Amino acid sequence: MKGPSANTLRLLIPAVSLLVLLAAVFYLQPRAMSYTGLNLLFNLAVPIALATIAQMIIIAVNDLDLSMGTFVSFAACITAAYMPDTPLLAVVMLAGAVAVYALLGFVITLRDLPSIVVTLGMSFVWSGLAVLILPAPGGQAPVWLRTVMTAKPPLVPMAIVASIVIAAVAHFIVARTTFGVLIRGIGGNSRSVARAGWSVLRMKAAAYALAGVFAVLSGMALVGLTTSADANIALRYTLLSIAGVILGGGEFVGGRVSAVGAVVGALTLTLAGSFLSFLRISPDWQIGAQGAILIVVLALRLLFNRSQQKGKAQ
Repeated sequence: MKGPSANTLRLLIPAVSLLVLLAAVFYLQPRAMSYTGLNLLFNLAVPIALATIAQMIIIAVNDLDLSMGTFVSFAACITAAYMPDTPLLAVVMLAGAVAVYALLGFVITLRDLPSIVVTLGMSFVWSGLAVLILPAPGGQAPVWLRTVMTAKPPLVPMAIVASIVIAAVAHFIVARTTFGVLIRGIGGNSRSVARAGWSVLRMKAAAYALAGVFAVLSGMALVGLTTSADANIALRYTLLSIAGVILGGGEFVGGRVSAVGAVVGALTLTLAGSFLSFLRISPDWQIGAQGAILIVVLALRLLFNRSQQKGKAQ
């Protein structure tokens, strides 16, 4: 009888982690076991999930984006400052930002530059532009965006419904389309993709552009929930997005990523914040505690992988 596959384990561990955390939250705060309670617990899950998918696409091509948080903040500032009164200008600016992302992917590949260094440098650019747009917290969410993000579908809160939709769309793109296969192929062996007649330069530029689209959607969703923006509103999203991808079964090399796992990882990290708050742990310590949760989950994954390798060897 065969044991679970590596892909199944990658998804099973974050799913079990999410369920364990959810059970712990319900134990500490039984009133959270309701429509309103779940809505409050996962209220900020949607923008984090979108940023995590954006980071997952970058990781799929063996790169890492250290500007994710500042870029999401930049997109949020544009949305809050220009979308309500001059939507066309806002769309043009956001489209230009996505084009810059595509250019980054092209330049990084063409010149064989380390993505960590380039994106770290760009984080200062995005941060500076965000400050120029909104020197102080302000702006407002467009009515239609606020309506979408605060909708109340029956039975299940909007945050959970949106997370399921994000996971399904991202999974289709990454696992069911030629484009998704190619970007994972670039992460696994870019030379083989090139020998097959595909342009690695164009594919990586397209991957970065797609990541930029998801990051822009993350910024817009965040404004829809908070109703305003700030140049530093999403700085934590850089680390949260990376942690969400890895927690969800992704790996830094080889093009091994899971869209469903990444969204589950984002939900787990979102829930971890509420869980730590119920434990009355100071916000100053919560980031470290979230890191500890991540380390425990990764240790479990390592143990499962080793046991599976021993099973194959025998």
